[in-house]
Amino acid sequence: MTGGAIFPFTRRSRVVQETVAPTARTTAPRGKPALARILTVANQKGGVGKTTTAINLAASLSVMERKTLLVDLDPQANATSGLGGAPGGDTERNVYRVLMGEIPVAEAIQGTELPFLYVLPASYDLIGAEIELVTMERRERRLTEALAPVASEFEVIVIDCPPSLGLLTVNALCASGSIMIPLQCEYYALEGLSSLFRTIDRIREGMNPDLKIEGVVLTMFDSRNNLSHQVAEEAREALKDQVFQTVIPRNVRLSESPSHGKPALLYAVSSRGAQSYLELAREMVSRWNEKATP
Repeated sequence: MTGGAIFPFTRRSRVVQETVAPTARTTAPRGKPALARILTVANQKGGVGKTTTAINLAASLSVMERKTLLVDLDPQANATSGLGGAPGGDTERNVYRVLMGEIPVAEAIQGTELPFLYVLPASYDLIGAEIELVTMERRERRLTEALAPVASEFEVIVIDCPPSLGLLTVNALCASGSIMIPLQCEYYALEGLSSLFRTIDRIREGMNPDLKIEGVVLTMFDSRNNLSHQVAEEAREALKDQVFQTVIPRNVRLSESPSHGKPALLYAVSSRGAQSYLELAREMVSRWNEKATP
């Protein structure tokens, strides 16, 4: 697999790795699967913490020493810049050119400051991809076919989607084994899930019958706000054990870290935001291990 590093492997990333990984290893025994577990982070509503979740969940899995690829499928390219890439993405090696069949995926994948974390960057060219994909054969499976050559090289692939239910998101859901849904603890949050669940049902019926809901993660939780508690309570009542126990709080460090081109674990490892995403990754891996146990 080719591709240059966005960051060098610095002493700081080694310190984070050594600080966090030992605890993670004790809670997440692992064996490398033949093919990567592919997980899409999606919500058609913007501003719910989707990209923040994709970046920090992928980073948390990587410090648990799970080789992880973050695929940025959002034309805004925020996941790319949030890991240190250029604003607007890489103009030469990016997921758009991979989807269009111009370059193989291995040429577009790049390293990051975390040694177990890689990124397939986006570019602003993805803005036109929805239109271009319409006329292509197997348009819903372009990403599935593009990722196939590297699916055995990673343990987890996390896909960040645009805040819509268009062809890019459909490609992500067709390529994935499961979907994680960030749900902000704000008014109307639960109502917006209905259209997403309908889309998931359609994908299952016609394209990917094995697609599962990985879980719903509550984001932007403010413990001082009664509304946050009310939304969390209603979500757990309606969605039961589909809701993760880990809750992601509103946190200044989470908001600041993208402007520094770093996941929160590298920007402020001891912050509540960074630790919450690490705990979310542990909870998710624990669920995987429970399901794998006969």
